[in-house]
Amino acid sequence: MAEAAAELLERAARRDAALEELRALRVALQAVPLAALRSRLGEHHLRALFGLLAVNDREQVSACVSILERLLQALDPLYVIQNLREELQKGLFHPDDSVKILTMSQVGRIVEDSAAVPEILHSPELLQQIINCIGGEKIAVAKEAIKSLSRLAQSQEGLEALFGSSLLGDLRSVMATSDVVRYRVYELIVEISSVSAESLNYCANSGLIPELIGELTGEDVLVRATCIEMVTSLAHTPQGRQYLAQQGVIDRVSNIILGAESDPFSSFYLPGFVKFFGNLAVVDSPQQICERYPVFMEKVFEMAESQDPTMIGVAVDTLGILGSNVEGKQVLQKTRSRFQNLLSKIGHQAKNAPTELRLRCLDAISSLLYLPPEQQTEDLLRMTESWFTSLSSQPLELFRSISTQPFPDLHCGALRVFTAIANQPWAQKLMLSSPGFVEYVVDRSVEPDKASKDAKYELVKALVNSKTIAEIFGNQYYLRLRAYLHEGPYYVKAVSTTAVEGAE
Repeated sequence: MAEAAAELLERAARRDAALEELRALRVALQAVPLAALRSRLGEHHLRALFGLLAVNDREQVSACVSILERLLQALDPLYVIQNLREELQKGLFHPDDSVKILTMSQVGRIVEDSAAVPEILHSPELLQQIINCIGGEKIAVAKEAIKSLSRLAQSQEGLEALFGSSLLGDLRSVMATSDVVRYRVYELIVEISSVSAESLNYCANSGLIPELIGELTGEDVLVRATCIEMVTSLAHTPQGRQYLAQQGVIDRVSNIILGAESDPFSSFYLPGFVKFFGNLAVVDSPQQICERYPVFMEKVFEMAESQDPTMIGVAVDTLGILGSNVEGKQVLQKTRSRFQNLLSKIGHQAKNAPTELRLRCLDAISSLLYLPPEQQTEDLLRMTESWFTSLSSQPLELFRSISTQPFPDLHCGALRVFTAIANQPWAQKLMLSSPGFVEYVVDRSVEPDKASKDAKYELVKALVNSKTIAEIFGNQYYLRLRAYLHEGPYYVKAVSTTAVEGAE
């Protein structure tokens, strides 16, 4: 350990370090390797620093938190729980949120260490206080508590401690604090359920998942809107989807969408319910979901054809998700002219809607048009080409005009559309026949910022990596694209200057 840091640490251990010295210690420790800290660090140093937190001085508390973050990082989690249990306990009751977050991050380290887990399980009061922190005013504190408990539940012992002891009662008590806190506990339960089928069983048997589902299908429309997001997260795992199907939840959601026509408040929850099916279709089977729940596809088309920008945005997002794989594309293609007409509307929105909706349209178009090289059959290439031409009377010029606008987000969105089609032969022929398009692609001067340069580079990379590019673009353009790729996204051509004798 650097001598300066060692001296300052000793001063802190005697609790006579001034604020300036604590600041100096904080800086000094950043320059000292963790291995060096470990060899010279004593329990008395840490206890003293925790003791220095017990003041009503925010600057001192802030300095001590930074110092402890660095020092504790150097220590084995088992050592921390065995020697600083009392300090951690006090930290969870500290009025300053940064101290609570420091403490819970240490608990997070401890529960990830198999040797240290038994120690934390013998500290039910410590775990009880972490549960209480879910009800904290600051969302950062609550998030850290959820993260620590979620990590704890990754082990069999942790699951049993959380759901097979008085801690389940503590979870239920904190849920009663408010609606917001109740949803935080549901968030924790969904995170735990996502780990394994066994984790899901613990959560289901605790009664908490059935309660979440009860709220989802209840009468309160605002509660529905919040709960559907969590149930959508649950559906991302095979065990979650199986559970939801077994409990008849997917059928109930479908029936609620069906009855939304007569519900004047359906706009509160309908977007979330439609997104739920969109996500379900992608992780499961688009064809099976759309065939079994035809109301889902019908509702997506209705929303996309409406005049409500909120509903259009959700429908466009959902179409982008659904069409992100080949099976989903084929499901959309089966609707024939209805989808083709919808593409025309999406192309119109990409050009004329408010900026946020334009961006969502561009992202959906990129997702719908992309075909991996191994899936580029003649039929699928014909399909993406027909979709592209349905977007506008001159689709390439439409996206080129968007890409030249002085708004980085729209600029990059348009470049992503070009990147999505760049490896398809019909698109390469279209690009080559469009006057000045290839020159635009290799022109670095039109990219004003890092995001734009990165987006252009991805387009060039997609073109160069295509098997058909050299044949379609010809050698001259192909070599220019390869040079661009080789030089990287941020290359700047050197400008040479010649000194003239006698010049000033």
